Amino acid sequence: MRAIVISEPGGPDVLQLAEVPDPVAGPGEAVVEVAGVGVNRADVLQRQGYYAPPPGAPPYPGLECSGRVAELGPGTDGWTVGDEACALLSGGGYAERVAVPVGQLLPVPGTVTLTDAAGLPEVTCTVYSNVFQQAALRAGETLLVHGGASGIGTMAIQLAHARGARVACTAGSPAKLRRCRELGADLAISYADDDFVEAVRGFTGGKGADVILDIMGAVYLPRNVAALATGGRLVVIGMQGGNRGELDLGLLLRKRATVHASSLRARPAGEKAAIVAAVGEQVWPLISAGRVAPVIDRVLPLAEAPEAHRLMEAGAHVGKILLTA
Repeated sequence: MRAIVISEPGGPDVLQLAEVPDPVAGPGEAVVEVAGVGVNRADVLQRQGYYAPPPGAPPYPGLECSGRVAELGPGTDGWTVGDEACALLSGGGYAERVAVPVGQLLPVPGTVTLTDAAGLPEVTCTVYSNVFQQAALRAGETLLVHGGASGIGTMAIQLAHARGARVACTAGSPAKLRRCRELGADLAISYADDDFVEAVRGFTGGKGADVILDIMGAVYLPRNVAALATGGRLVVIGMQGGNRGELDLGLLLRKRATVHASSLRARPAGEKAAIVAAVGEQVWPLISAGRVAPVIDRVLPLAEAPEAHRLMEAGAHVGKILLTA
């Protein structure tokens, strides 16, 4: 099969299309013939040499895909060769085929095309596990999402809105702010022009955000804590703004607030399967009802993976960039 290999750590041009061995379905695994694959910032970090795949994962980038089941190993009841599915991966999505534990497969919702379904697994599992399982966002509470126009952000806005929360977000351009409001954001804040702490306080009558979903890390840490409500929960899922910051423990104690840090890729297969099952139960009905949908910026051929990474790093996109195998 063909896959995108990383010839050496570096810029987008180190991504090269090459012939590699076909995967084989082991016990409890399916081989998926890939139709589409989502491009994520973690793929950029892997290409740069900063985010190695976990042990046993394919060396090719790609943390989510969609396609058709082409092969099944032993112990894979519930799936049939030819079924359309999308999958949460530990790696290997930038390829024509990929092996995945069946516990990380989800059926393609009828409201979503097979290719577009590639933009669902990583964002739905990340948002649901962090915002709703870890931080326990409830209806009527306020969620602040940083990077509201990203793949994660567009999904977080939709899910929180659909489940009855009030949503504030940050984004970097008038067009992105407008799109966030269209997706259900009640407050869209320009991080370039406005103070998100004061904006959130004003929006909540001085209370602050009950939950903050943060992709920036260190650079936002003091302001995130300042923006939290009493009993608030900050969940850090990215470090685009650095990995070392100053935490005011006194303020955190006075607010009786918590800070969580979370990643998804390196979790054991059993934990991933539990998250995928919960997403299938709680999120898939919202997608099937048309209340939540993947936001797709553009779709490129697999051979244009370097261009997809350039677009990801430029940051002008809204929602997901996909590749088609």
